[in-house]
Amino acid sequence: MSNELSQLMGFDFGTSRIGVAIGQTLTGTASELPPVAAKEGKPDWVQLDRLLQEWQPQGLVIGVPLNMDGSISEMAYRARKFANRLHERYKLPSFLQDERLSTREAKSIHFARGGGTDFKRQSVDGIAACLILESWFQSTTHIPSHTRLEDVYELKQP
Repeated sequence: MSNELSQLMGFDFGTSRIGVAIGQTLTGTASELPPVAAKEGKPDWVQLDRLLQEWQPQGLVIGVPLNMDGSISEMAYRARKFANRLHERYKLPSFLQDERLSTREAKSIHFARGGGTDFKRQSVDGIAACLILESWFQSTTHIPSHTRLEDVYELKQP
């Protein structure tokens, strides 16, 4: 991995809240940050601007919620749209990362830490963003955000 991308920010896209994590390629680990509020998938850009200004990542990794069979979900298209908006706004290298089962694993981690089941009050989105970013660090395939999902993943058949 290039030194240019030593610190990256990861995102777990959601329609009402977006999980955020910051991580380093040197250690391959990530730490959760406070989630960003969203309204119908549109983030609070002021909050995002502040996070990027504070942490100064050299790249962005956005989770793509594929269906379990590897086909493209509607949320995957929305996550890619979010990724492209991030790329256009911040002019940073942006990548897509398969995030299947990240929320389930995030909930398991949350419970292991003694967390409860009220996920509206106790967000697991940051944990999911950490998992997405750490899986990107471990991956040898880095998919640029401008890549058409159909060129990488299977189309969902009706």
